[in-house]
Amino acid sequence: MNKKRLAVGIIAMCSVPFMFAGGILTNTNQSARFARLMALEASTSVDAAYYNPAGLVKLQDGFHFSFSNQSVYQTRVINSTYAPFAQSGGDPTKTYKGTASAPIVPSLQAAYKKGKWVLSGSLAVVGGGGKATFSNGLPMFEAGASALPGIFSQVAAGLNNKLGTSGTISSNRYSVDQYMSGSSFIYGAQMGGTYQINEIFSAYAGFRLNIVNNHYEGYLRSLRANINAEGFPPGLMDYDGSSMVSPAAILGMAMQGQTDQSTINSLNLLQQASLDGAYLDSKQSGWGVAPIIGFNINYQKLNVGMKYEFKTSLNVENKTKVDDTGLDGTGMFADGVNTAHDIPALFTIGASYAILPQLTASVGYHHFFDKSARMEGDKQKLLEGGTNEYLGGLEYQIDKMFLVSAGGQITRYGVTDEYQRDLSFSLNSYSLGFGGAVNVSEKVQINIGYFWTTYSDWTKKTGNDNPALIRTDVYSRTNKVFAAGVDFSF
Repeated sequence: MNKKRLAVGIIAMCSVPFMFAGGILTNTNQSARFARLMALEASTSVDAAYYNPAGLVKLQDGFHFSFSNQSVYQTRVINSTYAPFAQSGGDPTKTYKGTASAPIVPSLQAAYKKGKWVLSGSLAVVGGGGKATFSNGLPMFEAGASALPGIFSQVAAGLNNKLGTSGTISSNRYSVDQYMSGSSFIYGAQMGGTYQINEIFSAYAGFRLNIVNNHYEGYLRSLRANINAEGFPPGLMDYDGSSMVSPAAILGMAMQGQTDQSTINSLNLLQQASLDGAYLDSKQSGWGVAPIIGFNINYQKLNVGMKYEFKTSLNVENKTKVDDTGLDGTGMFADGVNTAHDIPALFTIGASYAILPQLTASVGYHHFFDKSARMEGDKQKLLEGGTNEYLGGLEYQIDKMFLVSAGGQITRYGVTDEYQRDLSFSLNSYSLGFGGAVNVSEKVQINIGYFWTTYSDWTKKTGNDNPALIRTDVYSRTNKVFAAGVDFSF
C-alpha cells in the first residue's frame, strides 16, 4: 500500500455518476413521469422543457410548471478474490460495499406559451446527485497492504548477504484502517425558446449552464503486520510473530543490510501510511455552458421529438484543505489545480403514438458521445465507444381522473477492462418502472412512480503471470428510485 494508490483511487471518483439513469456523467430522470413511464423523448407535457423542448408548442397558452422530487438509494459492491487477503482473516475473498443515498433530489420545469412561441426553463441535478461511502475502503488499496508480508523476505535476503547468516523473516497477518467517501453534483439551469413553424413542425434553441461541485474524503492509516524473525544474531531482530508491528520496525534493518533500494522505498512509503497516514479532504468546482437544439414533428396521432445537447467543455478546480496523498508529500490534489471534467454531448430521439384514445405507446433512444468528452487522465481513450440507451413505455387513461403507466430502459456502455476501476465502474443494465397519475383538476396533475435497475456483473482480473498474485474483482450494483411530483397550469 502506498499513497499513490490512495490518490489514484480517489481521483477515479471524479468521473463517478453516483446514482440515476443515464450516461457516465449525465442524469436523464428529471421528472416523476420518467419513473413511471421512462420514454419521454417525444413528451408534449410541461416536462418536455427538459426532454423534448420543441414539443412544448402542444401546450395551451399560459404558464405551466412541473415540480418533482426523487428519493434514490444505491449500493456498489466489489467482491474481490486475492490470495494475500487470506492473511487478514483467513479468507482470500473480501466484500467491499459502498452505499449512496439521496432522499431529496428536486427538479423543476417551467414554460410560458403565447401563440406560436414558448419560453421554457429547467432546474435540476443533471449529473451525480449523492454521496457514496466505502467504510472499509477498497480492494485496490488493500492489495497494496497485503504485500507487506512478502516484502519481509527481501529484507532478510539483504541482511543475510551482509551478515553471512541464513535468517528468515516471515509474516502471516496484516491489518489496515481505510475509508473512502465522495459526493458529486452537477446542477443544470436550462433556458430556451420554441417556435411553431406550422401545424406539423416546431424547433427549439437554448442552452444549459452546468455547475459542478464535488467533495472527496479518504484516509489510509494504521498499517500493521506480525513479524517472525529466526536465524539472526541475538538482539538483532527479536520478533516471534505474536504481536502486530508497523513497517518502521524493520525499516532500519533493511537500510543496514544490502537490501535493494526499491524495497527500502516501499518500506518507507508503507511506514508513512502506517504512522502518519494518508489523508485527503478536497472540493472541486467548475462550470460550463452547452448549447441545445431540438425539433418536433406532430402528425395526427404520432409525435416525434429530437434533441441534441452539445458537449459541455469544462475543468474543475481543486479547493483542498488536506492532501498528503502524493509520493513527495505534496499530494496529488494540489490546491488551485484544474482537472478535465467535460459533460458528453447527447442525442435523443423518440416517438409517441395514440393506439387508442385511452392508450399511448412511447419509445426512445439516447446516445452519449462519451469518447469525445475529456476526462481526468484522458480516461475517455480507454472507452470503446459511447453509451446507448433504449426506452419504451405504455400509458393508459382509466377515466378522466386516473391513469397508469409502465416503462423500461436498457443501457449499454462502451467500457473496457482498462476503464473499469474500483470507484468508477459502469455496468450494463435494464430498468423497469411503473406508477400513475391523478388529475385533481383540468389544471393540476399529481404523478407518482417507482423504478429499479438490475445490473450485469463485470469481472476484471489484474496482476501478473503468477496465479497467486492475480486479483479477481466482481463489480455489482443496485439502484432504487421513488419519485413524486405535481404539474399545474394557469
